[in-house]
Formats: sequence, C-alpha cells, structure tokens
Amino acid sequence: MSSLLLIALPLFALVRLAAAQDFEVKPPSLDRPLIFDSATRGPDGIPIPGPKFRVVAIPGFNSPYALAFLPDGNMLVTERGGRLRLVRDGKLDPEPIAGLPEVLNTRQRGMNDLALHPGFSENHWIYFTYYKPVPGTTNARATLGRARYDGSHSLNDVREIFSTDSVVSGPSAAKIAFGPDGKIYMTVGIPLPRSPSDTVSVTATDAQDPNNLYGKILRLNDDGTAPKDNPFIGRPGYRPEIYAMGIRDSMGLYFHPDTGELWETENGPQGGDEINIIKAGKNYGWPVISYGRAYSGEVSGKTGPVMVQPFAEGMEQPWLFWNPSPSLSAITFYTGNRFPEWKGNIFVGALVGTKLERIVLSPVSGLPIRRQALLTELKQRIREVRQGPDGLLYLLTEEKAGSLLRLEPVEAVK
Repeated sequence: MSSLLLIALPLFALVRLAAAQDFEVKPPSLDRPLIFDSATRGPDGIPIPGPKFRVVAIPGFNSPYALAFLPDGNMLVTERGGRLRLVRDGKLDPEPIAGLPEVLNTRQRGMNDLALHPGFSENHWIYFTYYKPVPGTTNARATLGRARYDGSHSLNDVREIFSTDSVVSGPSAAKIAFGPDGKIYMTVGIPLPRSPSDTVSVTATDAQDPNNLYGKILRLNDDGTAPKDNPFIGRPGYRPEIYAMGIRDSMGLYFHPDTGELWETENGPQGGDEINIIKAGKNYGWPVISYGRAYSGEVSGKTGPVMVQPFAEGMEQPWLFWNPSPSLSAITFYTGNRFPEWKGNIFVGALVGTKLERIVLSPVSGLPIRRQALLTELKQRIREVRQGPDGLLYLLTEEKAGSLLRLEPVEAVK
C-alpha cells in the first residue's frame, strides 16, 4: 500500500488495518530442537555473557514427576497417575513398567518421587513415594515403597516399607533422597487448613505437632525403620522418624555434592517460597512464620502464617525466599564440565512460574548474587531438574502432554 493511500485513509480505517495485523504469540513447539541464549544484561544494561544451549525434547509422557538415572545410562521416570516409564537409548519405551501399587492421583498427590539405592548395581532396589488411597474417601497416606528392577518391563518384590498413620485430603508432596550416610530422607507436605467439616485429615498446624509426620522431613533406614541416632529418638511425644519440622510442602530435596548438606525447596502460600539448608532437629517455622501471606492477601491468618512478623525464636530463617511465589519444584547444583559458565550454579524448577531459574553464587561468600529465568518462552511447568552422568541438564515438564527435556551446549563455530 503506497504512502499516499495511507494518508488518504481516515483514522478509523488505519486503526482497523493495524488491528487486522495483530497476531497471537504462542510458545514454540518442542517437536524439534530449540536453541536459547542465556546471555543477559545487568541493571546498568551491561551485557552478561552466557552460553547458548539446545533443548531436545523426548515427548510422550503424562504428567511426569521424577527422574532417576540407571547405571547403564537409561532413565526411569514416574508419572503422577501411577506409572513408571523407561527411557532407553534416548527414546521413551512405549510399554510402561508393571507392578506399581494403586495411587490416589488428585490435588498434587499420586505417584511422586523416585530414587535408586546407593547399592543398586548389586541389590537392584528402587524406592518410590506415592499417595495410597483410603477406600471410600478422597484421603490418602504418604507412602514409601521399594521394589527390585532388573531392566525388564515389570518390578519384582514390590512392598510398602513405610506409610503415615494419619491421612491427607489436600495437596501434599513426598520427595526422597539418599544421604551420604546411606539413609533415606523423605519430605511429607502439609496441606492448607482443612474445612470445618473435615475432622479426619491433617491440617496446617500439624506441621508443628511432633507426634504427626506431616509437615516434616523424615530420616529412615533403607528398610523404612527409624535410625537409632535420629535427633528426637527417646524424646516423649516425638515421632522417632522426624529429622526436621515446620515444613509446608517441599518439592525438592538435594544433597550438596561438596558439603553433604541437605538442601530443600519449599512452596510458601501467597509468596514465601523458600530454599532451606536442613539441619537435624531444627524447626523451619510453618505455619507460625513465613515471608508469604494468606491467599486472600491478608498478612497472617487463614491460609497464611500465624504471626505477622516472619521470624520467631527457635525457628530457622530461609536461605533464600521468593515473593511472589513461582511454586518451586526440584533443585540441583550444577557440577559438570559441559557448561563451564554454569559450574557451581543452583538450578530450580518452577510450576506456576513455568521456568528454570538459575541462581549464581558468590565465589567468596557462597551467597546468591544473581537470578536468571530460563525457558520462560516454553510456558511449561518444570517439575524435575537433574544433572545427568554426561554433564547435561535434564528436566521434566509436568503437563498432560509432558516431555523429558535435555539441555546441551551449542558449540561455538570456529
């Protein structure tokens, strides 16, 4: 269209012409590899270099939740609906692995986490957490299972080795990780305050009840029993399995590869997502204190913390917190050599935030100095984040049409 014709058009016609040229921006398709650039700019506009990386997707999952690497380089993946999948030679095996128990797949429950026994090469034990349904109700029990896996399409010697005695009706996550001491560390999330008509299931205040397992991090032997050196052993009124308490809903559990410290991501209410370094016998505050607030916007009460101020004597402060909450999921420290610029960085997934967040640490203090959101263009719920034996990063997108994502470096052209 010539400039003369544009001048001749009335204003309303120009507006209609501009509107007709609008288009919807959609997330890029994962049916082919995508390249992203992690270079960014600081507050002063000065460029901050970062590597380019390629995202390669393995599709075909339904709400994938957790990932474990097998010694042969293959992978096991849980799906929240109650399935276990095998990724063999970089491709999803179409046949699920049989033998898992029934799960209650509602309100972020269902099949949850997965871990291999440190001696897997000899005993072939895998461990998994799930929410065991209570017949005739919408309640479930957080449960730890164990089975033998020999590489076939079925599990053997499947057994429940630990389960909560109380039940949960609301959202709750159960993450597990083997510590350097060979013990199993297991989170059991606490839901929102229950309705007045519900007198059976656990509620937020149970996170401070030492005789209740919800809202806690537990420490267990590999047979599901309580170790004799747990911090509350022999203390009246305390469950012997408890390692730490005052936990709202932990979505990530990870042992620091150098220090052996236990790091945890935790979902807050309206704001107040946290990273904590978990210590034996400590209280992390929920629902007494939080940097979040009630979903109604009120500073305290209802779905928020009890206290207005976010600190109290005898309760730990978070190592890092978010406000607003991106709904943190898994956490990992990058220690590989494939991305030298990322070495020593923390990576966390986000569900509501639909991103992979990179946290850069000070080489002097070890404290966070910068955060960077990656993969926001995909608009995918990032549930799992793991570093593979090959030094690459692997993610799971918890979507009905979910994928396993592999992040690999884009080599510079010489």
